[in-house]
Amino acid sequence: MAYAMPGFDYQRVTVDDDVALNVAVGGSGSPVVLLHGFPQTHLMWRHVAADLAADHTVICPDLRGYGASDKPAEHGPHTYAKRTMAADVVALARALGHERFALAGHDRGALVAVRAGLDHPHAVTRLAALDVLPTLDMWDVLHGAQAAVAFHLYLMAQPPGLPEQMIGASADAFFGHFLDVWTRDPQAIPSEIRAEYLRASREAVPSIVADYRASAGIDVEHDRVDRTAGRRLAMPVTVIQQDWGAALGYDAAAVWRAWAPDLRHHITSAGHFMAEEAPAEVVGALRALLDR
Repeated sequence: MAYAMPGFDYQRVTVDDDVALNVAVGGSGSPVVLLHGFPQTHLMWRHVAADLAADHTVICPDLRGYGASDKPAEHGPHTYAKRTMAADVVALARALGHERFALAGHDRGALVAVRAGLDHPHAVTRLAALDVLPTLDMWDVLHGAQAAVAFHLYLMAQPPGLPEQMIGASADAFFGHFLDVWTRDPQAIPSEIRAEYLRASREAVPSIVADYRASAGIDVEHDRVDRTAGRRLAMPVTVIQQDWGAALGYDAAAVWRAWAPDLRHHITSAGHFMAEEAPAEVVGALRALLDR
């Protein structure tokens, strides 16, 4: 790893059989776990984490399959199911001495955070999700030509082989595409951070594809079971999103409220990478959540 967050200590923590996570830990106080998105690593939280560390213990792992964390081979749908990745997070916090913690996730990390909140309500005290919809709803709202904006979801949903080959053949162009088109402020991701994201993603093509493949299969099944059973997020929830609803024709707040009765839903003018483009806005929303 060529770049580290100043003021944070790094360690590897075993969370499952033969799976250890790379994690940066800083600050002191009540614990907050921050989960990164695609195509990023824990470094996306560098600004937010530094602020929160003034009065919280901030824990920033690379998810399994990403960054400097272990990348187990995909042995069936459970390897990268969000249920498995959520269990990683709970095991990580426990290994660091925290039975209960606040949890925030962006993009893929938000899907893991939601699953953790549903599966481990005793552990997750508060939950924030940045610029994503719950898995089941994400697939429901994508339809027609507008779904082209999410072409990568469909590509990586395909059976093993072709998507890994296609992406691996031009990894920097593929991952760089999202860093470009999802960013409203190109200066928010400086060259050294961009290079780290591309390097880490280039080295993780099979596991990143497996993560997305799970979201088109087993993760949908888990969400559907929960929806049928009426399971909801019991803790206070904050959601920060771009105004996707206006573009895709749905009520994003209503979608989230079906899962989270105690919801605060914010629309931001920042791009997808809001923790890097508008860190003060994200910090403000997270601090308000932690005070609820």
